[in-house]
Amino acid sequence: MFVPGFLKAFQGEQAGLSNGKVLVVVQLSGGNDGLNTVVPYRNDIYYRSRPKIAISCNEVLKATDDLGFHPALKGIHRLFADGKVCVVNGVGYPNPDRSHFRSMDIWQTGSDAGHRLDTGWVGRVLDSLERGDAQRNDFALELDDSLSLALKGESVNGLAVRDADRFYRAAGGNYFKQLAAHADEHNDDLPNYLYKTLRDATTSAEYLYSRSKLYTPANAYPDTDLGKKFKTISSLINAQSETRVYYVSHGGFDTHANQADRQQKQLAILDDAVTAFFDDLKSNGRDKDVMLMGFSEFGRRVEENAGGGTDHGTANSVFLISGGLAKPGFNNQVPRLDDLDEGDLRYAVDFKQVYATLLDNWLPCNSQDVLGKKYAKLDFI
Repeated sequence: MFVPGFLKAFQGEQAGLSNGKVLVVVQLSGGNDGLNTVVPYRNDIYYRSRPKIAISCNEVLKATDDLGFHPALKGIHRLFADGKVCVVNGVGYPNPDRSHFRSMDIWQTGSDAGHRLDTGWVGRVLDSLERGDAQRNDFALELDDSLSLALKGESVNGLAVRDADRFYRAAGGNYFKQLAAHADEHNDDLPNYLYKTLRDATTSAEYLYSRSKLYTPANAYPDTDLGKKFKTISSLINAQSETRVYYVSHGGFDTHANQADRQQKQLAILDDAVTAFFDDLKSNGRDKDVMLMGFSEFGRRVEENAGGGTDHGTANSVFLISGGLAKPGFNNQVPRLDDLDEGDLRYAVDFKQVYATLLDNWLPCNSQDVLGKKYAKLDFI
């Protein structure tokens, strides 16, 4: 229940991040195989390297003369044809780390491989806003039971809530309301802090609960955990919630064995949820205000292994989906398969370039303040 004080109902005029844009970050945990997601279906090396698990040319959902999508991504393929998808290929960072935990830390903090940070890149956005604004009117929300490092700042954290109803029942009961009513009756720092935090928690619970009830999606969402998360996000966006960043995770992509079936299943779950979400946004005229970024902590090695899977690799594709893209399509080609780094793809785009573009051109806020240095931006927005 001890949630940050900035999470509260909107009061007064907007300040800070006030352009109405929303960012949805989808983390594909485990290391999704990018080569079987964005398929170079005319590349002979691809098929020689993967005699068992390569996606057949006849199955690929063709997008260009050289690249196509995994057959499970039928909805995203349709969104691509509608000009709502940009794919940045070969995204990574120098001196890549193949550990799930370390590589995810690097992505979530926006650090270099040789440095460790205790705050997340979204958390530092919240820190900068709190220092710069007299009044907070914006927050970051993770649809989960625990908060990722990405949303943890030095002085401000995002909030992890899987279900607005459960949060309301937990923090919005009469007992907590009665305690919160005495928030201003203590002069000592510690009890004063705890009571004020409790008061903010009850306010936040009521706010999220009430907003989540203002809009009921007309179209059906898949009855999956990810589908339910996107339905909640849609309800809050379409009810004009002041949430600016949503964060969701979808796991199961560590496909060392039996990759064909396992990746097919996880990508289909992703595709069903994302396409229902954007169809819902379009029906309400909000698809141009929402940017979805999908990433994984690393890709897989080019060659398949003996278990019908792939092992931890390096560079990967990042998906950006929005009705407000300036330049949809493939931002670049997949890395060359005849120029590998010890069997792995060479990265072409630093992932912090994607972050910098979103920070400066979408939210917007100063990417150099958040990332610690200036990065060349991409042209998808």
